Amino acid sequence: MTTDTVIEIRALRKVFRDFWRRPTVVAVDNLNLTVHRGEVFGLLGPNGSGKSTTIKMLLGLLYPTSGEINLLGAAPTDTAVKARIGYLPELSHLHPFLTPRETLGYYASLFGIPSREAKRRTEQLLRMVDLEAAADRPVGMFSKGMARRVGLAQALINRPELLILDEPTSGLDPIGTREVKDLIRLLAKGGVSILTTSHLLADTEDICDRVAILDRGVLQSEGKIADLLRQPDAVRFQIAGLDEAAAAELRRKLESETGRLVKQDYPALSLESYFLQVVSKGRRADVERFELAPFLLEREEPPHA
Repeated sequence: MTTDTVIEIRALRKVFRDFWRRPTVVAVDNLNLTVHRGEVFGLLGPNGSGKSTTIKMLLGLLYPTSGEINLLGAAPTDTAVKARIGYLPELSHLHPFLTPRETLGYYASLFGIPSREAKRRTEQLLRMVDLEAAADRPVGMFSKGMARRVGLAQALINRPELLILDEPTSGLDPIGTREVKDLIRLLAKGGVSILTTSHLLADTEDICDRVAILDRGVLQSEGKIADLLRQPDAVRFQIAGLDEAAAAELRRKLESETGRLVKQDYPALSLESYFLQVVSKGRRADVERFELAPFLLEREEPPHA
């Protein structure tokens, strides 16, 4: 395992057995994956594909039947390693009577973060996830999207080197989704490694450097998104400033020169981009929250063995 590698999985296999120890389900079968420092890696697949089982083995919540997991240079069961990981589960089970400020303070205490530093991080995270106005309301009164923001802040309270996000944009509106995606890219740029799962493939395409697709516990495809999605037998040109007549004439010339059918279309925004443009009119851009993100990247070097 090199210093650039944060997750290394080799020949990982997990078999669930019944009461009589008979094999019932092969949840993960001979999985090999590597995640590098500062990379956003997407783990994709339909329900029952082995994603959640893999994450539970990475977190030390399940033991592999066979194979090897190396996480930040150690085994997933190493307590010191767990302190360097942030985790956002698909369903955040937050104490309904605690406020976001109290919730973050509680998790900071579990990591042994000194009181003054815990308060500083709490206020910065509340601002970053846009919960300052609701910081003293009980979490039990929150919508799913607001509770998701609390869960994300909780996953960042220990300034993790590795962030594991299970459906990070679930329950968020388009603005919140965009902000979370921007934050993920900013954290990765600062050196945080991120493993994420999502059923929202458009979000995955926006944020991930590489993806792996699982089906029935078996790795079906893995690689850089640009490489996986590229159509090798087609080329697209974009030329600005052409009117309809000029575009039609150019298309006829290309068809004549190449002897091939040339399709003509027009560049378009994604619906997400258009929606954000519309709702941002007359609204001041709130980018300063993300200027606080560098504090997440300031961490002490782990003690040398």
